[in-house]
Amino acid sequence: QVQLVESGGGLVQPGGSLRLSCAPAGTSFSIRAMGWYRQAPGKQRELVAKITRFGSTNYADSVMGRFTISRDNGKNTVYLQMDSLKPDDTAVYYCNVLTLTNEYWGQGTQVTVSS
Repeated sequence: QVQLVESGGGLVQPGGSLRLSCAPAGTSFSIRAMGWYRQAPGKQRELVAKITRFGSTNYADSVMGRFTISRDNGKNTVYLQMDSLKPDDTAVYYCNVLTLTNEYWGQGTQVTVSS
């Protein structure tokens, strides 16, 4: 059973920063891409950022220039550095991993941006 272990969420003031991390636990497997999605209350889950095994990235327009996704291939860990956070970034953030045959989701970590 593959589990994605997420960490780094919390409460931060507008303009602040947080870093999320996500790593699989339980087994090793070939990863095609890793990413982060988020879901705010009353809204659909949306892509925030993702990165392929080759390092190609893409971001939601709303976070471009503020968030940075990176990965450590040796540790199969993906990071999301979030800077200049806004109240609209408040949501549950989910890690997503695509392998050659499957897709996995983390349990979600709450990010709250509020003064």
